Amino acid sequence: MTQTLRRVAVVGGVRIPFCRSNTLYADQTNLDMMTAVLDGIADRYGLEGEKVDEVTGGAVVTHSKDWNLAREAVVGSKLAPATPGITMIQACGTSLQAAMGIAAKIATGQIESGIACGSDTTSDPPIVFSKKFAGRLAEMSRKKSAWEKVKVFKGLSPAELAPVPPLVAEPRTGLSMGQHCELMAQDWQIPREEQDDLAYESHKKAAEAYRSGYMDDLVVPHAGVFRDNNVREDIEGEKLGELRTVFEKSERGTLTAANSTPMTDGAAAVLLASEDWARQRDLPILAYLTHYKTSANNFVAGEGLLMAPTIAVSEVLRQADLSLQDFDFYEIHEAFAAQVLATLKAWNDAEYCAHHLGRNAPLGEIDRTRMNVKGSSIAVGHPFAATGARITGNMAKLLAKKGSGRGLISICTAGGMGVAAIMEAA
Repeated sequence: MTQTLRRVAVVGGVRIPFCRSNTLYADQTNLDMMTAVLDGIADRYGLEGEKVDEVTGGAVVTHSKDWNLAREAVVGSKLAPATPGITMIQACGTSLQAAMGIAAKIATGQIESGIACGSDTTSDPPIVFSKKFAGRLAEMSRKKSAWEKVKVFKGLSPAELAPVPPLVAEPRTGLSMGQHCELMAQDWQIPREEQDDLAYESHKKAAEAYRSGYMDDLVVPHAGVFRDNNVREDIEGEKLGELRTVFEKSERGTLTAANSTPMTDGAAAVLLASEDWARQRDLPILAYLTHYKTSANNFVAGEGLLMAPTIAVSEVLRQADLSLQDFDFYEIHEAFAAQVLATLKAWNDAEYCAHHLGRNAPLGEIDRTRMNVKGSSIAVGHPFAATGARITGNMAKLLAKKGSGRGLISICTAGGMGVAAIMEAA
């Protein structure tokens, strides 16, 4: 342990291409993909056979067999088997939260290095039996004779055998994330056209990032895939307005498949370290992770399921004594275009900032030309637990290329939570 806090270096990030659910990664598991990004980090930074002090990460959509996912990925990777693996989940904020935990340990001298990672697949969801039938199976396992086991199934109905897919609704409200975001869009009066425009920009920016070669050292091939298969280089803005809404079928509906993130498979990882550890290995320091915050709101009472990042950002700005305008880049996770636009509107709303953020004045507007400059989740996709590591690695590269400045990260999550972080150029 150190008496003074140390700077936390972001060495760099790696991810595999993200693919729409049930397409090119249909046969890939969370373990396959997480192992792939750990290997990508090992290859990129010469860590094959090396012990890293900690690998922390997880997946949101998981099987019960994945209870030790991070450690199993380490054991199957090129890293030294002596590297500990810690599995954790915070919905869409998982890998950013993992980076925050690692950063805190590096800053206080508990560890010298760590990899934050996340993997998710909706192509390989856990399908379980009903609670009643699962109870029969559990009871059967306690019986000794064959006849006693058979009697357990007396009165069995075919309905009990129906598989139960993963829950896509918030347990407290029964509404899906998209339905919640529709309510936010209505509350904040976010027009359909603005949402479609943001989606169009996301695809165009991501396509240009690939075309210019920017993505070359951020994305490593996996399973024969070399780039995200959701990015639409030939997207036509006028056609976006022709799509039907998906969460609200009435004329009030504004969210479509195009201005929402698709179900996506993929994984990402980011390497963090103390300055000494990185320099001893002649590794680059792209940026520093300096401040971070997790917040939550009362979404059940109507505060907006995906509005908690407004709080997290406000609090991390207080922590760093900065204003919302003090940044060169903004990476605001695009769960839905409406969510991003509602967040921007809330920061500039005096009543909201006073009531929910405890501020005497609005945080104000940001320069939109600095936001998601290489595209974001609507275009590249959103494997839930992987998005934080993707964004952190991307922000580090943006700051390194500029050679100066700061970046602000904002990620919304299920359960009415938000995760925010500040990074500075090295």
